[in-house]
Amino acid sequence: MSDSKQDKSGLEAVRDEIDRLDEQIQGLISERARLAFRVRESKADSLSAVEFYRPEREAQVLRGVIERNQGPLSDTEMLRLFREIMSACLAQQVPLKVAYLGPEGTFTQQAVHRHFGHSVHTLSLPAIDNVFEQVQSGEADFGVVPVENSTQGIVSHTLDMFLLSDLKICGEIELRVHQNLLTRARGLDQIERVYSHEQSLSQCKNWLRAQLPGIELIAVGSNSEAARRVRNAPEAAAIAGRSAAEVYGLPVLFADIEVHPDNTTRFLVIGREIFAPSGQDKTT
Repeated sequence: MSDSKQDKSGLEAVRDEIDRLDEQIQGLISERARLAFRVRESKADSLSAVEFYRPEREAQVLRGVIERNQGPLSDTEMLRLFREIMSACLAQQVPLKVAYLGPEGTFTQQAVHRHFGHSVHTLSLPAIDNVFEQVQSGEADFGVVPVENSTQGIVSHTLDMFLLSDLKICGEIELRVHQNLLTRARGLDQIERVYSHEQSLSQCKNWLRAQLPGIELIAVGSNSEAARRVRNAPEAAAIAGRSAAEVYGLPVLFADIEVHPDNTTRFLVIGREIFAPSGQDKTT
């Protein structure tokens, strides 16, 4: 047998083993979802989504994931996979409704998915006040709002809202913020103007000054709004995160153009009650 045939035979054997493992993984995930549904059946039908959601139990599971992990996947990747499994299983019980400062494609939405997974129902709202109002009224189970950026400082309006509300801080999310130049233009010489939130323009000022000197900079309400404006304007570009690029179908021409590569934003999870400390109330 030639070396090429042996290599092909070996590759097919590996693929067969992967297929076998995929079937086992899928079966185990389905079994976990069935057990989650049994948890729902064992509890009163009148319980709300918040009463089903137990962050201290979730934290216990995630700590076990880290303790058992022996690679080659990193702890971060393992946590991300298990958080999505847990999010989907919780949705089998009573899906959580999470309000956030929108629009769709913002870093705040990214923080929601980092903390709760993608199986929650999300409510995109135009202002921080609206997020507090939706949680206070019970229309949303939780809310996620920005509170501090490592380069821009405190979001004072979020702190002010706690003086007007009796909502509680239920968790914290720290998100590394990377800014990207999104555009349908094939090169910088085709770009006539750049849209973004004023903070993002400030965070990328050095790159803009070096790569697009004298370009027209237009501040808008959010990075997602910037992406929305340029999706059908090949002569324009937006500075935004990758989630906005996915939502609006925009290519990333240049990635990570922020001045400070360690730029982070801190978000708060707000709710109507305080949960027992989990030891992992901060999501990074």
